[in-house]
Amino acid sequence: MASEDVKSSETAVSRIVNLAEEAKIASEGVKAPAGIAWLTITKSLLAGGVAGGVSRTAVAPLERLKILLQVQNPHSIKYNGTVQGLKYIWRTEGFRGLFKGNGTNCARIVPNSAVKFYSYEEASKGILWLYRRQTGNEDAELTPVLRLGAGACAGIIAMSATYPMDLVRGRLTVQSGSSPSQYRGIAHALATVLREEGPRALYKGWLPSVIGVVPYVGLNFAVYESLKDWLVKSRPFGLVEDTELGVATKLACGAAAGTVGQTVAYPLDVIRRRMQMVGWKDASAVVTGDGKSQARLEYTGMVDAFRKTVRHEGFRALYKGLVPNSVKVVPSIAIAFVTYEVVKDVLKVEMRISD
Repeated sequence: MASEDVKSSETAVSRIVNLAEEAKIASEGVKAPAGIAWLTITKSLLAGGVAGGVSRTAVAPLERLKILLQVQNPHSIKYNGTVQGLKYIWRTEGFRGLFKGNGTNCARIVPNSAVKFYSYEEASKGILWLYRRQTGNEDAELTPVLRLGAGACAGIIAMSATYPMDLVRGRLTVQSGSSPSQYRGIAHALATVLREEGPRALYKGWLPSVIGVVPYVGLNFAVYESLKDWLVKSRPFGLVEDTELGVATKLACGAAAGTVGQTVAYPLDVIRRRMQMVGWKDASAVVTGDGKSQARLEYTGMVDAFRKTVRHEGFRALYKGLVPNSVKVVPSIAIAFVTYEVVKDVLKVEMRISD
């Protein structure tokens, strides 16, 4: 299944990239000088990377707690909520424990965010060109549904490109001081997974990740851009006086986008985390932290993971960690969008998300 997932991901990504490139070439007609084009692309990728790193570091403690809540053993509960969970980590692992796995997280999220934002811009251009060609209206604008499609394309490309880092980040985040075996870092974790579980293991949980990223990233971009567009055009309650929204308003749009996206996609994120732990011989000890040998649930696929999770722990298990995740997502997505646009302004990149 993992092999089929990888092959299908490569095919989908290739088609999306080719379509976007063809549409871009056709819509632009005349290409910009190579040097200028590469400089613009580099600046756009840099802005996306900075946005991802800043936003994720700001909420790193909540990110770690969310993953611990998602994968903890239901018979050995250590984390009962956001405040209690953060206090427990502080008490048992200290300040550094709150940011455990953040280096790996940033190593994954920086390129992921860079690719995601840039892919969204390119996918938006391609989809808008196709839409105008189909309708015959050269002045047509992106609709919320089209923005959802562009965001979905961006999410699939970014997720597929950086998925092995996501798997390693999850395992580094979950392991604790009582784990019998320790990953010493990103490179060691990748090498260990390849040696002990094989290359297919790097894409465990890829399918629910992609299925989850379609509504999550798609809704993030669609809600954010549509809200901004609505505010500029309707100017409700006198919130907007010109065509340029303030930072506070953009943060509010980003917060709304993050809330909608993560609520819809959260169960798939839980299943992805659990599938990523399958095959890790020390996963049960890491999750329970009690030093005892415990049986691990094995999943044959995404549907099986859903079924076993609901049967053994109930439907509510699909939303474990939702509260700290909600507290994390709201500022994280908001900060990412605003940071991206601010950095692009500083770097003087003409191309913006909304263009």
